Amino acid sequence: MAQTMTPYERVRAALAGEAVDRVPFVFWHHFRPEGSGERLAQLTLEFFVEKFALDIIKVMPDLPYPLPTDGSARLEELAGHPHLDLTTPSFREQLVCIRAIRQRVGPEYPLIVTLFSPLTYVLRAIGKRQGVEAIRANPEAARRAMETIAANLRLLMSEAIKAGASGIFFSCMGATTADFTREEYRTLGRPYDLAALEGAQAGWLNIVHVHADPDQSEDEVYFESFTDYPVQVISWSDRLTGPSLSEALQLTSKALMGGLHERGPLTRGSEEELKNEMLSAISQTNARRLILANGCSVPDDTPEEWLHLARRLLETSGLARS
Repeated sequence: MAQTMTPYERVRAALAGEAVDRVPFVFWHHFRPEGSGERLAQLTLEFFVEKFALDIIKVMPDLPYPLPTDGSARLEELAGHPHLDLTTPSFREQLVCIRAIRQRVGPEYPLIVTLFSPLTYVLRAIGKRQGVEAIRANPEAARRAMETIAANLRLLMSEAIKAGASGIFFSCMGATTADFTREEYRTLGRPYDLAALEGAQAGWLNIVHVHADPDQSEDEVYFESFTDYPVQVISWSDRLTGPSLSEALQLTSKALMGGLHERGPLTRGSEEELKNEMLSAISQTNARRLILANGCSVPDDTPEEWLHLARRLLETSGLARS
């Protein structure tokens, strides 16, 4: 068994497929910072460091990119979306948040910033189902919108890493059989994903999250479409949709992030079910190349007793040791 590691050492070892003292562990939900980077930093530190001592600090997208998220936008309006700079309030406050956290935790603690893909922002602005049809009907307007959004994100990612982020948690919607076809995503999503991620090149902990809605069923994510993305980790809801963790190990050399159902035992128990789910993730990967995490955000009102239990199980049961 490896000697006790710091979060930095533990995550670095997991990325390299090396032995760990226990698997890196993180979970998350949303906060209400009311537009303040300082407030988001405070809430983030309280949750990830002070309360749960998790291995990765995840800045949530709670200082939102300046597009509507209520499904009220029209694609033709988004096609005229402007280029933004670092005086944009949400961008400025994100950087305030990152700097405040980094100053508090020191230079090594793994710190990631959550951003969505250009296609995701468009779908959230229009409404997912309406957005899919609108993009199919007018792909040129969609391309114009996503090209500008990608340029804005590229700038923000670059500055976020300069400010102290270890990498970007890049969430991609639409790459499932319930949304676009694989070919559609290759032409409508991928080019703008890669354009945005150019800004994250200096990060050592970049993660692509292939998003499937928790209430969707019988759909599959296009996991293999992301295995060549310039990131170190692939995240997806493996308890909702394939591939399994063991299957994914054969599909990519990148580290994997998942293992816990975001609407499962982590949010409601029981202890035995939660322990079994954690043990399953560990056994599928032999505790190598794994960051144990929920597949997507847990509900904000999740009883903290289950989050505390998961954290204790990791330390006391020995189930997460290599």
